Amino acid sequence: MIVGILSDTHDRLDRTARAVNLLKELGAEVLVHCGDITTPDIVWICSELPTYYVFGNNDYEEDRLRLAIRESAGTCLGWGGMFMLNGKRVGVVHGDRRDEWIRCIGQGPDYLLCGHTHRCRDERADGTRIINPGALSRAPLHTVATLDLVADRLQFHQV
Repeated sequence: MIVGILSDTHDRLDRTARAVNLLKELGAEVLVHCGDITTPDIVWICSELPTYYVFGNNDYEEDRLRLAIRESAGTCLGWGGMFMLNGKRVGVVHGDRRDEWIRCIGQGPDYLLCGHTHRCRDERADGTRIINPGALSRAPLHTVATLDLVADRLQFHQV
């Protein structure tokens, strides 16, 4: 199973649409948005695939985002959460709230997906693979990532 990972879209509608199309072309079956969605329009762009969302420090309109996520049949994980996918425990946080980071990492996920720093990251800590796909805004390179859960293979892609 291929997971498409994106973060920090910050209202960049065209760039986010290109990113979602790229992730679909690369075989993504599900998306994870690691926060700083900022507008319901981003939710609708991502809704082409089943999508999990967390909020970030720039998601000021939480009620409108929750409504769009619900109406688009997405899954809202609030400010951080866990879910199972293809037999793997996946945690998602934006990265700006230390309490959520600690809570999620304490549950021993196989993967912890995050955003916030606008920098790609791939490292392992105590059995958890921590992944940041980079950002689609406010970064020198605009990137997303694909994660093959079966092969445990991660790739970053420039948009």
